[in-house]
Amino acid sequence: MSRPDRVPDTARRARPRHRAWLRAILPAALILVWLAGAGLGGPLFGKIDEVSSNDRTAYLPESADATQVQKLLGEFTDSDSIPAIAVFVADGTLSDGDVTAISDAVSSATEVEGVADEVSPALTSDDGKAAQAFIPISSDAELGDAVSALADHLRSAAPEGVTVYITGPAGFSADLVAGFAGIDGLLLGVALLAVLIILVLVYRSLLLPVVVLSTSLFALCVALLVVWWLAKTGVLLLSGQTQGILFILVIGAATDYALLLVSRFREELRGTHDKGAALAAAWKGSFEPIVASGGTVIAGLLCLLLSDLKSNSTLGPVAAIGIVFAMLAALTLLPALLMLCGRAVFWPRRPVFDPEAVAAEDGRPTTGLWAGVARMISRRPRTIWIATTALLLIGAAGLTQLNATGVPQSDLVLGSSEARDGQSALGEHFPGGSGSPVYVVVPEDRLQDAADALLANDGIDGVSVTAADSPSGTAPVTADGIGAVGAPGTPIPSPTLVDGDVLLQATLTDAADSDAAASTVRDLRTELDPLGALVGGVTATSVDTNDASIHDRNLIIPVVLVVIMLILMLLLRSILAPVLLILTTVLSFGTALGVSALVFDGIFRFPGADPAVPLFGFVFLVALGIDYNIFLMTRVREESRRHGTRDGILRGLSITGGVITSAGLVLAATFAALSVIPILFLVQLAFIVAFGVLLDTFVVRSLLVPALAYDIGRRIWWPSALWRRGQD
Repeated sequence: MSRPDRVPDTARRARPRHRAWLRAILPAALILVWLAGAGLGGPLFGKIDEVSSNDRTAYLPESADATQVQKLLGEFTDSDSIPAIAVFVADGTLSDGDVTAISDAVSSATEVEGVADEVSPALTSDDGKAAQAFIPISSDAELGDAVSALADHLRSAAPEGVTVYITGPAGFSADLVAGFAGIDGLLLGVALLAVLIILVLVYRSLLLPVVVLSTSLFALCVALLVVWWLAKTGVLLLSGQTQGILFILVIGAATDYALLLVSRFREELRGTHDKGAALAAAWKGSFEPIVASGGTVIAGLLCLLLSDLKSNSTLGPVAAIGIVFAMLAALTLLPALLMLCGRAVFWPRRPVFDPEAVAAEDGRPTTGLWAGVARMISRRPRTIWIATTALLLIGAAGLTQLNATGVPQSDLVLGSSEARDGQSALGEHFPGGSGSPVYVVVPEDRLQDAADALLANDGIDGVSVTAADSPSGTAPVTADGIGAVGAPGTPIPSPTLVDGDVLLQATLTDAADSDAAASTVRDLRTELDPLGALVGGVTATSVDTNDASIHDRNLIIPVVLVVIMLILMLLLRSILAPVLLILTTVLSFGTALGVSALVFDGIFRFPGADPAVPLFGFVFLVALGIDYNIFLMTRVREESRRHGTRDGILRGLSITGGVITSAGLVLAATFAALSVIPILFLVQLAFIVAFGVLLDTFVVRSLLVPALAYDIGRRIWWPSALWRRGQD
C-alpha cells in the first residue's frame, strides 16, 4: 500500500512540466496585455491638447468672485471669446494716413480664421504715437494658430515704420500654448535620453536599460490612456502643467521601482542557479518596499484633493494614477521581461553563479564605495549626523529669501514674449490696464454708487457700462451718470441687464498683472462689498489664485506629513523611526527650498515664485524623498532581525547604496528635464525637486539617517518587538 501523504511519481514528473508551461505562458501573456494597453495609449500623446485647458479661471473654486464674474460675462456680451489687444507703435507721430491704414487693417481682421466678428475700431493714444484695437478670438479656435495668423495679417497691412504687437489675455494665453508645445516630444525625449545615459553608465549593460525604459514607457502609455479618457468625459481637469508632471513622475517612479527589483534579482542570481527561483525571491523581497513607496507617494498626492484650486486638486488623482501604473508595470511587466531574458539582461556583465562567495560575504558586501561609507559611519556616527544636520540647517536659512507670493502673468513664460513686449508698449502710451479691465457686476440700482467708488480710486482710469445698444458695446460712466456715445443728441444707451444686474468695466492705471493692480482690486472689493458687487477680471483671477494657493499650502503640508508618518509607522512597526525619518526629510526639503531661493534670486534673477511652487515641491520631495528612506529602512529592518540593529544598518546601507543612488540620479534627471519647457513654474519646480532628490540621495539617506539610527541603536524600533527582543 502506498502512504496517503506520499506524492505519486507521476505527479512529481508532471509538476516541472506544468511549471515550465506556466513560466513561458504567463510572462508572454503579461507582455501582450501591456503591449495592448500601450498601443491604445501611445497615439494619445499628440492629442492631449484636445482634453486640456490652461485657462486659470477654470481652476478657481466655484465660490471665488472671479469665477462667478467669468460665468456671467457671456450673458452680458453674448460671447465667450478671448480678447486680444493689437498695439501699433510708430517711430514718430502717426499720420492721418497711418491711422487710416491701421483702421483698415483692424476692420479686415475678421477675415482671419479664428477671429470673431466684434472687432473694435482702432483708438489712437493721447501722444499720437500709438494705436490699439480689441480683437476677440473665438473660444473654439486654436488659440495659438489664431493669434499667430492675426499677427501676420496686421503686420502685412500695417504702414511702414509701425511695429505691431498682440497682447492681452489672448496674447499671453498664446504664449503659454507655445511654451507647452514641446511637452509631448521634447520633454519626453530629454527625460528618456537622460535616464538611458545614466542606466548605461551605472550598469554598463546594453539590454537592461532598454528593458527598464520599456517598463517606464508602457506604464506612461497606459496611465495616459486612463487620464485622457477621464479628462475627455469631464471627470478630471488636465492642463499642460499637470501633463508635464505626469510624464516626469511616471518615468522617474517606474524606473526607480524597476531598479529596486533588478538589483534584488541580480543579488539573487549570484546564489541561485534557477532564474525563476531567483526572480521569485527578488519579487518577494521587492514587493513590500515598492508597494509601500508607491502607496506613500499616492497618499501624499491624494492630499492635494483638499486644495481649493482645481489645478492642484486634479493633479493629485492624475499623478496618483500614474504612480499606480508605475507600480503595476514594475511588479508585472518587468518580471515578465526579466523572466524571458534571464541573466542575459545584464550582458556583458552577467552575474556569476557563485554560492560559495555569497556565503562567505554573509549577505554584506565588504568592498566598494558603500561598504566604505558604512565603515566610516560605524566609527563616528554622532559626529556624522551632527555635522550633516548643521550643514542642512545652514542651507535652510536661505528660506528667508524665498519670494513665493505670485508672479505677474507677463513673467510666466521665460525667454522672448511678444505679449510681454506688447504690454510694455501699451503701458507707455495708454493706461497700463487697457484691454484687461476690472469687471464689476452690481445691482442696477447701485450702478452709480459703484461707478463713483471706482472713479474715486487712484488705480482706476475710467469706467464704462456694458450696453448692447451702444455701437462699441459699452457706454462711459462719469460722476454725472451714463454718457452718450457719438454725436451730440445721440440717445443715451441703456445698460444691459441680467437678472437685475449690470456689468461695469473699469480700466486700470497700472498693468493688469502688477502688484499695484492687485492692490487696487483688493481695495475695490472692500469698498464695493456693501453694494453687493462682485469684482472679476484678469487681475482678480490672479488675486484669487494666489490667495487659494497660499490657503492650500498652509493646509495640505501638515496633512501630508501626518499621512506619510502614519504609513511609515505601519510599515516599520515603530513610532520613533518614522518620526525621525519625517524630520530628516522635512529638514532636507527646507534646505532644498532655501538653496533654491538663493539660486533663483541671486543667479537666475527670477521675478519671484508662484505660491504653489513650495507646495508642489514639498509634496514631491517629501513623498519621493521618503521613497529612498523606505528602500533603505525596510532592508535595514530585514537585516536587523537576523544580525542586530547596528549591524543591520551597516548591511542595509552597503546593500542598497548602489541601487538607491542610481534611482536618485534617475529621478533627479527626469525632473530636471522639466526645465526644457520655458514655463517659470516648471523650471523652478524642476530645480527644487532635482536638487532636493540629490540631497536626499547623497546626504540624508547616505549619511544622516544611517548615522542617526546607528547612534540610537535598537531604540530606533521603539515600541515594536524588534526593540524589545532585538540587539544593538
